[in-house]
Amino acid sequence: MDPSQEKDLKVSFAPVDVLLREADFVSLHVPLTPRTRHLIGSRELQSMKPSACLINTARGAVVDEKALVKALREGVIHAAGLDVYENEPALSPGLVELENVVLLPHVGSATVETRTRMARMAAENLLAGLKGEPPANCLNWMAINGMK
Repeated sequence: MDPSQEKDLKVSFAPVDVLLREADFVSLHVPLTPRTRHLIGSRELQSMKPSACLINTARGAVVDEKALVKALREGVIHAAGLDVYENEPALSPGLVELENVVLLPHVGSATVETRTRMARMAAENLLAGLKGEPPANCLNWMAINGMK
């Protein structure tokens, strides 16, 4: 980020290791890619403050849940809030028993506006498919259309 943007926005860029070490709350908002799988694992959890809270509403496998359960049990971090799970719908052993974790049933998108837009996109995709057109949100149109 440009230093003038940082000043204008009253924020400062920090490398992930510094952010983890200094943040009271770490909220994850990244796609799941090979690079972000287990972005937060044992090493990252150990670098966080004992009073820190981890929030994951991104993708489950961004967090190594086995390492998270261990960190929460041992007081390495204070708490966690999860709306997504590494092996959804299954939860890692021990996660449900912890009193310092809040588990939600993948409802991060549960707003009237979001769900209305999702329904509209599904209907538009269906209509496009019925017309023989590629649906706007289709990732495998060539496979569906029988092309290689």
